[in-house]
Amino acid sequence: MKPLRSVAEAYLALSEAERQLQDGLHAEAAASCRGATDAARSIPSEEAFDHAGFEAFVHAVLAGALTGLGEHGAGLESADRALYYFNRRGELEEDGGKLWIRAVFSRGSALEGLGRRDEAFQAFRMAGEMLDERKGGVGGLEALRNAAADALVRLGRPTEPEKPAGYRAWWEFWS
Repeated sequence: MKPLRSVAEAYLALSEAERQLQDGLHAEAAASCRGATDAARSIPSEEAFDHAGFEAFVHAVLAGALTGLGEHGAGLESADRALYYFNRRGELEEDGGKLWIRAVFSRGSALEGLGRRDEAFQAFRMAGEMLDERKGGVGGLEALRNAAADALVRLGRPTEPEKPAGYRAWWEFWS
């Protein structure tokens, strides 16, 4: 297969996965993500194609699909793989910024599903802050903003670790 055709198929499958995820078709979105990955793997490494970036895009969508299917461990792993790329090279104002926000949100959903409420709270708060920070349109992400706000209310404030009896903060020693 010609590389240009493989690139087109990969992005078409990713676009389809995003649409399916927005429609709540989680199993179909996961299958489309796998198809996008297969198409991208057929592109030779010497071609001018950002394999790592595309993989991050796929994992951002796949994390939401897996979490929606109740596969929280796999969803968390996928979100973390996407965030590994985005946290180093991501630009919030570019098109990939939407997927970056989605990966952070999916990480929060996966953490909540695993019972890690404090970490989930932090992820949902970060997703909300990223949505507020993004200057470009958030087309299609307004539902994500509402879901993040609902999650913050549902999770409440993160719990503070218990302090041992007689605990004093460092500044109290010097005052």
